[in-house]
Amino acid sequence: MGINIDTNDLRNLRRCVELAREALEDGDEPFGSVLVSAAGETLFEDRNRVKGGDETRHPEFEISRWAAAHLTPAERAAATVYTSGEHCPMCAASHGWVGLGRIVYAASSQQLTQWLTEWGCRAGPVAPLPITQVVPGAVVDGPADELTEEVKALHRARFPHLA
Repeated sequence: MGINIDTNDLRNLRRCVELAREALEDGDEPFGSVLVSAAGETLFEDRNRVKGGDETRHPEFEISRWAAAHLTPAERAAATVYTSGEHCPMCAASHGWVGLGRIVYAASSQQLTQWLTEWGCRAGPVAPLPITQVVPGAVVDGPADELTEEVKALHRARFPHLA
């Protein structure tokens, strides 16, 4: 397992990958995220919903909005965000502003950028910065080596014309 990622973390990350698969099957980009309380209860989960044209509909951003509306600052700080892919800068910023706790991701932005480059895909409009460059105090763990190939395969499936 990745550094500081235990079996409970891996279980939650597997749910994120399931949500990413659901997004892909619905014609969206394969990302999924889960918000878990300090007691281990799943509070909120979502998947990417950008196919309609609103590029801010990332699951990590939706988690930040939900947490701000439904949790106290102490509950947010004690919660963990699990995600199939490391937060983009927009989502990392929302995480920091809302005061959410630890972030655990299956695949890093660096990995995704490398895969897209290998496949000849053009870069997105936002720099793929690590979460800690956007939110210096964030507690972050990942990637989860056990899920790398599965996450990579989901992203590769976004580009059937490259097969």
